[in-house]
Order: sequence, then structure tokens, then C-alpha cells
Amino acid sequence: MKFTEQYIKGVWIIEPKRFGDARGYFSEVFKLEEFQQHVGPIQFVQDNESFSSRGVLRGLHFQKGEFSQAKLVRVSQGRVLDVAVDLRGDSPTYGKHIAVELSADNGLQFFIPRGFAHGFVVLSEVAQFQYKVDNVYAPHSEATLKFDDPALGIDWKIDASEMLLSEKDKAGMLLKDIKPF
Repeated sequence: MKFTEQYIKGVWIIEPKRFGDARGYFSEVFKLEEFQQHVGPIQFVQDNESFSSRGVLRGLHFQKGEFSQAKLVRVSQGRVLDVAVDLRGDSPTYGKHIAVELSADNGLQFFIPRGFAHGFVVLSEVAQFQYKVDNVYAPHSEATLKFDDPALGIDWKIDASEMLLSEKDKAGMLLKDIKPF
């Protein structure tokens, strides 16, 4: 696997090797020892999966305090634009974001440490999105950063009129109203 740390410290793009032939391909998508050698210690406790249609935007979600989560995300069907926003108060990149296209074709994975808001929008007709987390989901600790906050300047690569959002995601908070981690 190839591990590439991004300009925001602690955020990584991981490219698993694929071995293909006429039957298709084989890829090792996670190996704890190799992950910890590059990224650092982690103990994932849960795997999640979502299936969504084109235009669905999920996020930008985060959990506060002791329930904060690190995530390792990938797409096994379709294509998404995945976004992580730095909410760590002591970070020189606070309020900055990284966006990466994840797809079944490119096989890329995105590691997002604790202290970030995270979301994605589906660019293909459908997408199956999978992710590991290092902490359990705690509904009472969850919050949402508004996906279209002008302070973030995120280009979602799809017009807002085509997006499908939950009521929770439509009502997200602005960056200026969030207490940093």
C-alpha cells in the first residue's frame, strides 16, 4: 500500500495495490500493522456502510468530545467526492478542508483523524460507501457543519439544486458557531 500524508497533518490518502488478470483483481484493503507503521496507533471498533443515489450529500458530520471518531473510508461501488474539514482548534489548518474523489475504480482510501467534520456527495448514479471508525456512534454527541458554509469554500463538483440532504444536514451549523476541538 502507498500512504501519502496530505497538507493537513494527520490526513492520509491510502492506495492499496491491486493485482489483476482476466478474472478481475485482488486487493488487500487493510492491514493493521502496515497502517500503524505509517499513520500511527489505532483500534477500529466498527465498520459502517451506506448506499446512496446520485446527488445524495451526507455531512459534514462530527462527534464532539470523548466520542470523536477517526475514520478510514472507501468506495466499493460508484464514485463520491469525500471531504474532511479540520476542526482542531490548535491546528494551523483549522477550518481548511481536503476533498478527494474516491471510487471503486481508483480504489483510494481516505483516513480522517479525530477532530474533523466529514462528508461526501455521490457523483455516480449510485455509490456504496464503507468506513471503519475508532469510536462508537453517540447520537447525543453528534453535530453537523453546514456543507455550503461560505467560510469553507468547498466545491462539491455538483450543483446544490441536484443535492439530496437530510433535514439534519440542511440545518448544519456554520464554522463560526462551532466550538473547536
